[in-house]
Amino acid sequence: MSDSPIDASKRTWLIASGCAGAVGSAATAVPFVSSFQPSERAKAAGAAVEVDISALNPGEKVTVEWRGKPVWIVRRTPAQLAELPKLDDQLADPQSRRKPDELTPAYARNEARSIKPEIFVGIGICSHLGCSPSDKFQPGAQPSLPDDWQGGFLCPCHGSTFDMAGRVFKNKPAPDNLEVPPHMYLSDTRLLIGEDKPA
Repeated sequence: MSDSPIDASKRTWLIASGCAGAVGSAATAVPFVSSFQPSERAKAAGAAVEVDISALNPGEKVTVEWRGKPVWIVRRTPAQLAELPKLDDQLADPQSRRKPDELTPAYARNEARSIKPEIFVGIGICSHLGCSPSDKFQPGAQPSLPDDWQGGFLCPCHGSTFDMAGRVFKNKPAPDNLEVPPHMYLSDTRLLIGEDKPA
């Protein structure tokens, strides 16, 4: 062991340069690790979006963005589901047969237009001129809606109406049902929008 005195200025310099190196390493690592996440540009271009639906109660809707479009996730009530088969004769395309490969994936070509009957996933853009319909979940007579309204969506631009499965009613400007995007369940409470085939 040396008997020479400890130089305090060297010790301070060593500590300061060590701290600066640690901060520099962290500053370099954060962007590097973040680069593994899809960028906002990638998300807008079509990267899948994961959604936690555990807090979504019956009769509620949450909206997320995928490919720059609003995607609605609606947890339908048992009463709303029970009304769907009763509306077939009032709908323009009750079985989603128009443009099926473009608008409705095979797993959603059913009355509820969904994988799980209680959860509807649809792109919230009217098939007429691209407006975003409003929620009209409350049944009964309302402005711009029929007296026997059972709940669904109303496009404020030109009056097209859709049921709780996004199916368009007859004699409305919208030619097609709302689009169902590709999606899949990662678990009972995790939904992936934009992909429908497990890796």
